[in-house]
Amino acid sequence: MSDTSPKGPAADAFEAQRDRLRAVARRMLGSHADADDVVQEAWLRYSRQDPATIHNLAGWLTTVVGRISLDVLRSRQARPEASYDDGLPELTVTTVAEGPAPEDDAVLADSVGLALLVVLESLGPSERLAFVLHDLFAVPFDEIGQILGKSTAASKMLASRARRKVQGTERPTVVGRERREVVHAFLTAARHGDFDGLLRVLDPEVRLVVDTPDGVIVTLGATRVAAGAQLSAGAAARGRAVLVGGLPGLVSWREDGSALSVMAFTVADGRITGIAITVDPAGLAAMNLPEPE
Repeated sequence: MSDTSPKGPAADAFEAQRDRLRAVARRMLGSHADADDVVQEAWLRYSRQDPATIHNLAGWLTTVVGRISLDVLRSRQARPEASYDDGLPELTVTTVAEGPAPEDDAVLADSVGLALLVVLESLGPSERLAFVLHDLFAVPFDEIGQILGKSTAASKMLASRARRKVQGTERPTVVGRERREVVHAFLTAARHGDFDGLLRVLDPEVRLVVDTPDGVIVTLGATRVAAGAQLSAGAAARGRAVLVGGLPGLVSWREDGSALSVMAFTVADGRITGIAITVDPAGLAAMNLPEPE
């Protein structure tokens, strides 16, 4: 089979930027597949340009990737609950007894990373672009403003607003034993079908992300998440407390001993703000899960 990959100086210049562009798109969109599509579209647009007219290739490509990603994010607003072909981030599962104490700095750093992924999904498209490009990739606000069609000052305000939301999640105000107690209260309420009890520990804007064999399903809001938790009470009854990427979590098994699900909880200000669940057998098989008790 012949090699059909792009060649030549222009292609070489683009390839030198590819990893960074993919990282930008990945943070913007939360999906490897969508990020790859955006980068490919950026290549197609670049390939139709005269390289001599582009004086700052890195900036030009970042602008293109930002604009394409912004279009994708805006299109998602029309379908806030959707199935994506991307799985959840790869997570490390350890039992509470074997793992480091949840108060350890390393564990908190892990939880911050997953919390960031969760909270980025809650930002509006313009907020997310301003925060990701400026705070994570140091793109100047005047360039961000050009992508958004806004002034430099307005772009700064968007990034500042997004930063406050992110910092509210990234600084775990509930840590260690207190975080586990919040999760325990949630699981207890789920086991007993206590709808009001579930609402007491769920943030009103909680985000539930479930990795299934058919893709990732997103559910928003405490009422809908609580209703789903009542339906899955059996899993909570057959689970074992673990740390998932440093977050308090739960592994559940079927009666035959096969893994049913892995759950991870993000907790802030005494309430659960995010729940990530893996029920995809392929994803579960990739994790080093403890044996059923």
